[in-house]
Amino acid sequence: MDITLNSSEIEILANRFRALSDPTRLQILMAICNQERSVQDICDRTGLHQGNVSKHLRLMKDAGVVACRRESVWRYYRVIDTELLMLCSSHRGSVMVP
Repeated sequence: MDITLNSSEIEILANRFRALSDPTRLQILMAICNQERSVQDICDRTGLHQGNVSKHLRLMKDAGVVACRRESVWRYYRVIDTELLMLCSSHRGSVMVP
């Protein structure tokens, strides 16, 4: 199979994989995969600190994985890259635990 990508497409693909390259980002992604959640709700579900969650959400937003909306003082995040979710889901049964 030959795959031909231009430099722009390669950069987009690299950003998508970079979003998956950290266990913390995967944990956050799984916390919001089914519905939009506030940063505080993500923290409660993951046990992560707010500053850490915000940093990772910003990176995922810049990569086009999540989107954010603001309501009063709260920020709500949702997954917009559904192909990335399907990739994670398709590997669920094939992950080997040492």
